[in-house]
Amino acid sequence: MRTDALLWAPLLFLAAAAAYDDRGAFNPDVRQETIGQTICVPGYTKTVQPSTNFTHGVKQLLLKRAGRDRAQAFEYELDYIIPLGLGGHPRKLENLELQLRKGESGVKHKHRIEAKLQCLVCSGQVTLADAQREILTDWQAAHHRYALVKCPLERAMDDQSRSRRYWPG
Repeated sequence: MRTDALLWAPLLFLAAAAAYDDRGAFNPDVRQETIGQTICVPGYTKTVQPSTNFTHGVKQLLLKRAGRDRAQAFEYELDYIIPLGLGGHPRKLENLELQLRKGESGVKHKHRIEAKLQCLVCSGQVTLADAQREILTDWQAAHHRYALVKCPLERAMDDQSRSRRYWPG
């Protein structure tokens, strides 16, 4: 049974990735061969982030679609499904979601694994496709899998991550 699951898992990922790719969740400028000119350049995410006017509007739209009261807006942050630092598209609605701020499934917890995976991609320890798959399929499991993995670029990537602007919406 476990062997069957291991055989099917890559196919399921490819199907999920294709669905996201077809809808534009991935930035076509970010590929394994371009990471040295895109996501691995310090400050890259700042260059592609949309304005707060855009993100505020998207957050309000997603709150409305989810049937959430505007008074609950402070409980959520607008977040990327595929983060910018892993090649997510900065402006496609299909790549944006509401994420709770607090708790085990909260955005701060997710941002830690995003930064770790970006570091591992840029150091050559993980491929971009594998990092995207990890975030897309189960970022909490990825956190458990990679949280203690050492990355030689970690300090530089942490500095870049801390300078990243987050959107309260």
